[in-house]
Amino acid sequence: MQTFRFVCLRLLTPHQASRQHLNSLLVMSTAAQTPACTGTVTPAECSWKPQYVSGDLFSCPADEALAHCISEDCHMGAGIALLFKRKFKGVPELKEQNKVQGQCAVLTRNQRFIYYLITKKKYSQKPTYDSLRQSLEDMRAHCVDNKVMGISMPRIGCGLDRLQWPKVSEILEEVFKDTNITITVYSLPEKAETTVMTENMRR
Repeated sequence: MQTFRFVCLRLLTPHQASRQHLNSLLVMSTAAQTPACTGTVTPAECSWKPQYVSGDLFSCPADEALAHCISEDCHMGAGIALLFKRKFKGVPELKEQNKVQGQCAVLTRNQRFIYYLITKKKYSQKPTYDSLRQSLEDMRAHCVDNKVMGISMPRIGCGLDRLQWPKVSEILEEVFKDTNITITVYSLPEKAETTVMTENMRR
């Protein structure tokens, strides 16, 4: 800062270098050095991003919750939803919760939560970005209430449901940016690792 003041004084004549002008320049210099995250903003709000892994979703750490999308009728007859149904069972338990589109049903297995994001009414339909956002917000509320710190998930809504991952990842960031919850997104093993890394560097 001392060097900056000296340069200003050398470049401007006494007539040009009014006290007000120099103060303005110094304020501009100080502002340029101020970090983007200041005040009451937390680091999570400034830098939250999902993490990316290429591999088997079910190989994630045993203390992390799992999440995926289903329909309100809990059909789960294809794709990764079918794997969840075979691995964790519990369809009657899910139906008893009477959750509807835009909400999130929950199973507890081996002291961790399995989240079922209900993004559509029937298995034959397609979700919307709004219904996905609402179900993620419901899941976030449960995570906060139960102190869940980590969730592993596939690229939700982007397989058979045909949503686009760039938009889905934006929604994830908007919903979880003010939390300390880590979300790890697993891609299918056959997906090239370079593609996964490119998605991680999306912005």
